[in-house]
Amino acid sequence: MTSVVDARQATATRFVCRSYLAVVLTPEPPIVEWIAEIDQRIKGAESFLGGAPVVVDLNAVKLSKLAIVHLISELEQRGIRVLGLENVDAFSTDPGLPPLLRSSHSGTVIPDRAAPPAHDVRKEPTTLLLDKPIRSGQSIFFPDGDVTVLGSVASGAELVAGGSIHVYGTLRGRAMAGSHGNSRARIFCNKIEAELLAIGGYYLTAEAIDQFPKGPVQAWLEGDAVKIATLDR
Repeated sequence: MTSVVDARQATATRFVCRSYLAVVLTPEPPIVEWIAEIDQRIKGAESFLGGAPVVVDLNAVKLSKLAIVHLISELEQRGIRVLGLENVDAFSTDPGLPPLLRSSHSGTVIPDRAAPPAHDVRKEPTTLLLDKPIRSGQSIFFPDGDVTVLGSVASGAELVAGGSIHVYGTLRGRAMAGSHGNSRARIFCNKIEAELLAIGGYYLTAEAIDQFPKGPVQAWLEGDAVKIATLDR
């Protein structure tokens, strides 16, 4: 007897894993003061946080389930959409709360004994070279090194680099260098009309950027402040 297998049963379910860029907020005690600081910081950064996926890292605080619910509610009232939670006990979560997430970037592992010295292997610097202008709505994410754009970056476009960002035209969109905390990263552009600049997690909004010369300029991180200076021609 010939058996007939339903084609739908023979087809395996396909699961696809993808990575997405999200903003990470790390609450610090006391929470009330941290919320007040958030209010001040987002006044000029609505375009950055508004509608963007946000992950809340609770590594620095110990909150009860009720306190987490209250914190998420406070953020949502400010237009901050929480995609997920990091570094929180599973028993402190609730089906009504955002899911637990685990970052793909693990912390430093300290071995029990000193490891033998590694050979000095010099790697070629990694750079993403874009020879066309970046249009509005485009998002370029390159965590492995520098991003160089030979044209301009339109308003509404976004550049995110693990290293530095070089724009040979006008920078009108958002540029975020040192996306994994590289405080030595810099942003260079021939003319600056940016909506937002960020280096190592610290940022300047359009209102602050407009006070500086239009360019050519460079931006770097000094302490916890993003600085801008004119480049000599």
